[in-house]
Amino acid sequence: MYSKNISELLAKINANYGDFIKIEKSGRHYEGILMPPPEIGDSDAIIIKLKNGYNIGVSYDASMAVSLIEKSKWKKKETKVKLNFDKKKSDVALISTGGTITSKVDYETGGVSSLMKAEELISLVPEIVEWANLEIVTPFSRMSESISPKDWQQLAKATFKELKKRDAIIITHGTDTLHYTAAALSFMIRNLNKPIILTAAQRSSDRGSTDAALNLLCSSIAASKLDIAEVSICMHANISDDFCYLLRGTKVRKMHSSARNAFRPINTLPIAEVWPDGKINILSDYKKSSDLEAKLDNKYEEKVALVKIYPGINSDVLDYYIDRGYKGLILEAFGLGHVPTETREKKHSLYNSIKMAIERGIFVGFAAQTLYGSLNPYVYSSGRKMLDLGVVYLKDMLPEVALVKLGWVLAHSKNIEETKALMLKNIAGEFNDKITAEQFLY
Repeated sequence: MYSKNISELLAKINANYGDFIKIEKSGRHYEGILMPPPEIGDSDAIIIKLKNGYNIGVSYDASMAVSLIEKSKWKKKETKVKLNFDKKKSDVALISTGGTITSKVDYETGGVSSLMKAEELISLVPEIVEWANLEIVTPFSRMSESISPKDWQQLAKATFKELKKRDAIIITHGTDTLHYTAAALSFMIRNLNKPIILTAAQRSSDRGSTDAALNLLCSSIAASKLDIAEVSICMHANISDDFCYLLRGTKVRKMHSSARNAFRPINTLPIAEVWPDGKINILSDYKKSSDLEAKLDNKYEEKVALVKIYPGINSDVLDYYIDRGYKGLILEAFGLGHVPTETREKKHSLYNSIKMAIERGIFVGFAAQTLYGSLNPYVYSSGRKMLDLGVVYLKDMLPEVALVKLGWVLAHSKNIEETKALMLKNIAGEFNDKITAEQFLY
């Protein structure tokens, strides 16, 4: 609830959430839609949504004046989009898990709500029904920063169930951990024989700059036209509404906090360009659809950790995980795969902690902090020391992918040698045979 001061101001003008109001303070004025106060934060500031789609808060003081410009005229309408089944189109499950792409402002309350009905989600871009027969499935609804391995397991199970009866799967998801989930599904569904395409939005559907519509449309086109049997991500290729990239689920990363083209391929090219008119330009090889029988394999060991190495790191950071029985560690190492060993102070050397972890049967793998390029333990003596201890250098595998893969591998391996072998086996395109200059900062 708003503070007593704010509530009294709004009550005087009979303003409700969704009404258009004007705030005057310190010689400036602001106009926008009255929003509810945040659950956490300052309740002594009026929140309004400006015409450009952004929210601002105006702090209360005694000189503040608030006036009502217009009562909300918004009325909830039932969508008119029809979902008639057409035998000529692909049968696609649209699995909704939450996130910005399935959110918009409800102008009746002023709050943000999820679009849980298929008709509402599809109403964002009705053109997608021209490409596929869609049926929505909602295993859970959660913002992606709160997604956990248990959610990956549940999503893999729901996706596998739909794979048995559909031609393709589209999954809507929040952007923050989209690439983690894409990696998890890449390992948890084996012998994949159909497209699984994850998509998202950086900006909610009520904003004029939303990327939801193009991302959904291009995902639908790729799902219905491309004979791919991989987990992929389909998102804006540039800041305009031109086309989308289809990106391999184990070679992609969110590289910008808010830009619409935040998702980029790392150490590889996009699989394809997907255009809203239905055109698809293939840019790299991919696994083709087949008659293989897909298998659900969603076992996962959660006692794994991803640790970023930094100058001055204390060895007790690693000791924390060792003492608490973690079964595997992925270290984001410097350069070609280096960590502090010959330091001024003993506490900043990680040599003994890594040695102890390996002696206790804990898997220790290095991934590149640089993201681009591949690790090589043979260039410097510090790398060779780590190799001699038993550290596994994970080539050009992304740190997040390495973490997800390790949790999956440890749920299947019987001993450390089997774990090492599986971590170095290219299961879902997580390694590159060759890295070219063209792939850098694509």
